[in-house]
Amino acid sequence: MTLKVSNVSKLYGLQKALDDISFEAASGEVVALLGPNGAGKSTMMRIIACYLTQTSGQVTVCGFDVAKEPVEVKKRVGYLPENNPLYLDMYVREYLFFIAGLYRLGSNTRKKVEQMIELTGLADETGKTIGKLSKGYRQRVGLAQALMHDPEVLILDEPTSGLDPNQLTEIRRIIRETGKEKTVILSTHIMQEVEAMCNRVMIISKGRIMADAPTRDIRLMNRASRIILAGFDKPADIQALKSIGGVLDVVPEGKEVYRIFAQSERDIRRDVFEFAVSHGLVLLSMEQQEGSLEDIFREMTI
Repeated sequence: MTLKVSNVSKLYGLQKALDDISFEAASGEVVALLGPNGAGKSTMMRIIACYLTQTSGQVTVCGFDVAKEPVEVKKRVGYLPENNPLYLDMYVREYLFFIAGLYRLGSNTRKKVEQMIELTGLADETGKTIGKLSKGYRQRVGLAQALMHDPEVLILDEPTSGLDPNQLTEIRRIIRETGKEKTVILSTHIMQEVEAMCNRVMIISKGRIMADAPTRDIRLMNRASRIILAGFDKPADIQALKSIGGVLDVVPEGKEVYRIFAQSERDIRRDVFEFAVSHGLVLLSMEQQEGSLEDIFREMTI
């Protein structure tokens, strides 16, 4: 495995940011760390990138220990932090040559810089200082610096935060292409990002991994795999709806519309119809839906 995390915990005083986390990731995987703010995503990524030291446990990248061999790890890790710190007064090409120099690319420097400019679509922006770029193009510069030394592991902390739809499309494309040959770990709390870019999801809450599965299978982990969207002619008693056998939760979706979560083995559509009759309601609509990634996220992180 390219990346191996074993029983990692991180304490800030008495607060436990990470609680005995373990996972592995291989080349060709784009893994999402999905969780609410404060779940421990950024802490885990900073440990992998050698910016923080874990309190206990072990992390290895390509067989090198992040605590004992940080220089070797940094040679193999590309890191784009959430705030994407850049030298705003430098020109784009000037900055990328500077980064290539830090990695001592030698005779490959010019070739590598031009490859990164082409990969990230920066050709039309190289004559500008970074401070004059839009946020989307600054993210591209950040990705270019993270990929400059051809790392085997790419760590991206909220890489698409604040981008417009056009910028999102391009950044997603770059990440998907990169993930075909590298191990990519990206953090997000946006469900659409996971489904657009990642082939594996880890849901993190309060410093612990609550779920870890391929993106296509993660919905199966939802205990409420039957979801009914029911609309009535007037407001329904939510507590009475919850009392229907097999119902796990009821969430208002709009005016007189309710999302009803039920156990997978129960088909509650007849029960919902009978509920409407017994409570003097007209059932205007009823639709059975598949559990979404957002539903699972909500269930596992509340």
